[in-house]
Amino acid sequence: MPSQPTPSPSLRRVVVTGLGAVSSLGLGAHELVDAVRYGRHGIGPAEQFDVTGFEHTLAGEVRGFRPGAHLRRTDPERWGRSGQFAAVAARFAADDAGLDGDDLSAHRGVSVFGTTNGESQEVERVVARSVDAGPGTVGPALLGRTSPGSIAGAAAAELGLTGGTMTFGTACAAGNYAVGYAYDLIRSGEADLAVCGGADASNRATHAGFHALGALAESVPRPFDEHRDGIVTAEGGAALVLEPLDAAVARGARIYAEVLGHGMTCDARHMTNPHAGTIADCVRTAHERAGIVPADVDYICAHGTGTRANDITEVTAVREVFGDDLPPISSIKSMLGHTMGAAAAFGALVSCAALRDGFLPPSATVRAVDPALGTVDVVPGVGRNASPRIVQNHGFAFGGNNAVVLFGKAGV
Repeated sequence: MPSQPTPSPSLRRVVVTGLGAVSSLGLGAHELVDAVRYGRHGIGPAEQFDVTGFEHTLAGEVRGFRPGAHLRRTDPERWGRSGQFAAVAARFAADDAGLDGDDLSAHRGVSVFGTTNGESQEVERVVARSVDAGPGTVGPALLGRTSPGSIAGAAAAELGLTGGTMTFGTACAAGNYAVGYAYDLIRSGEADLAVCGGADASNRATHAGFHALGALAESVPRPFDEHRDGIVTAEGGAALVLEPLDAAVARGARIYAEVLGHGMTCDARHMTNPHAGTIADCVRTAHERAGIVPADVDYICAHGTGTRANDITEVTAVREVFGDDLPPISSIKSMLGHTMGAAAAFGALVSCAALRDGFLPPSATVRAVDPALGTVDVVPGVGRNASPRIVQNHGFAFGGNNAVVLFGKAGV
């Protein structure tokens, strides 16, 4: 049996009761999870920005996205594309949790989201218009859509939440920061319900930045593969509904998983290169706060970008904590691409689905595991039927931002 924390009588247990996704693999958590389980990818030619001058032009984009078809309370024109992703994912998650407008407004509900680029597409539009016609030609509506804080605000507006909003800008770890912060608010009693996750839209500046770093893959990303060649930029939004265990049980809610705890570190050693020692410290902190030991973890949903630096550093950090007895570790970025600030939120969503449905997500594009990683089970190809009880979700970012969230099977 896994080691169990001794809960403080003043702290509440927190569970996940709703999942929502807007992704290149489909709209809604069911479509996303089904595609992940069977190793399908959503990567194709980039259409959200001008690819002129780029050697590599693939992206994981949400095609044919019509937010107005899904939003009920708010006008999608109020928000940029990232905010629209967050609002629609939040709506899907609330519906999945069986919460209607009265349920949501009756609670102290908060909205917490992470992002890397904020409303980057809107910022690019402001800059282009200012350069072409002068700054005085930029209207207030367009300027209003540039605020990164509007990402969490869009989700709150769509669900009618009034308990506060927070948007984390901790780059590609931001989704886990959001889940961890929402967990803290509910566990401590400062909030009674939270919608949390991450959202980011594809944009030319991000693609250009990774292009300049030489980090873009020629075709699909291949995390952990001997011949991997980088990431594929992507977009989307993922949302989870969190609430106290007792409240979820009282209303007969479906429970996907329990949030057991989280760890966060920031070493600021290097702008882009991850550091294994600080990642290992982050994992240890998460284990300690969750009241578990490494042997309790059945699966790791890796950050797994598909760059050599990330893959080797991440596996090295895991070995530092787990020794040579590693649990299976895989990357859903092999199918989604790198969704930036939404990445760890997608990992959290898939982790919860894996616990409830009984499977391990695959590293779908692996052909031959890099020998430099040593013996490691990356779940190649398609998902594997299994019965994980505790899942560890990774989110690492530029600037040394690291966040790890642990989820447990409901009822364990």
